[in-house]
Amino acid sequence: MIFDMQLTYQPFELLLRHTFTIAKFSRNSTPLMLVQVTHEGHTGYGEASMVPYMGESHQTALAFLDKVDPLNFKYPFNYDEIIGYLDSIAQGLPAVKAAIDIALHDLDGKLQGKPCWQLLGSNPGLMPVTSFTIGIDTKEIVVQKVKEAEGLKVIKVKLGRDTDKELIQTIRSVTDVPLYVDANQGWTDRKQSLDMVYWLKEQGVRLVEQPMLKTDMDGNAWLTEHSPIPIIGDEAVQRLPDVAKAKGVYHGINIKLMKSAGMHEAQMMIKKARELDMKILIGCMSETSCATLAAAALAPQCDWADLDGPLLTSNNPYLTPDMVNGKWVLTDAAGLGLQL
Repeated sequence: MIFDMQLTYQPFELLLRHTFTIAKFSRNSTPLMLVQVTHEGHTGYGEASMVPYMGESHQTALAFLDKVDPLNFKYPFNYDEIIGYLDSIAQGLPAVKAAIDIALHDLDGKLQGKPCWQLLGSNPGLMPVTSFTIGIDTKEIVVQKVKEAEGLKVIKVKLGRDTDKELIQTIRSVTDVPLYVDANQGWTDRKQSLDMVYWLKEQGVRLVEQPMLKTDMDGNAWLTEHSPIPIIGDEAVQRLPDVAKAKGVYHGINIKLMKSAGMHEAQMMIKKARELDMKILIGCMSETSCATLAAAALAPQCDWADLDGPLLTSNNPYLTPDMVNGKWVLTDAAGLGLQL
């Protein structure tokens, strides 16, 4: 049998609507690698969003992709074998591996004539609302960002500096929607953190992501034990083996396709978290509609969603998916449902 699997890719710079600032970093754009896998006249689309602090770049992605032989992607796809093959090329680099995995899932759906959410066993009726992220900024810009989030049902706030309360108060001066917060490892004292969590709960905050350093397992576990709202591991949870390690340290985990090396391992992480009775937030990096739809296909299997990539960027090369009542709409289109 002759296999005609072809792999193509191109670098892309995704521009952000506003300077994006978290506890320890700021940026105005994110390097992407757009990937396509073609087979039997169908093309699957994927992307790698390589936020700088994760250590990937156009250069690392190109070097990796140049080593990938698409003839290893025999159809029907065995995703366990595929991720094993990708891991054998190089350790780490989960974002560029996710780009291939997403493209193969999109292609798989198109070859079967089925949407990815159906192939993954999701129920579109269980789609959670997605949050809109506001980075650390001046009062004026924060108010402007809140206005841009009008119509969305949840706002996610980046914290981790000594202005945290001021930022929350600024948001509360213009909206009363529920909040998620992400400290991005920016808090250092567990007792001060607990005081902050109780104060945040009073402000309508529903969960807190990665409050302290991911290496401070004792501190995060202590905070989780005493917290009145869910504490979610983010930077501490990258791929499947990290889920079991997070049990007892956090109430739940944040799964991102760019950390999990794609949709296949993300779903394995979801199943493992459920076995361990842990909550699940499915999140994103700075992403286009492509990776957003890939994560949205799994979102109904999760408790919360933070999939706002297309809402925070200004040069998305694809159409923005439909959103109703703060929820992404999963269609019956084959594959991801991505529109060029």
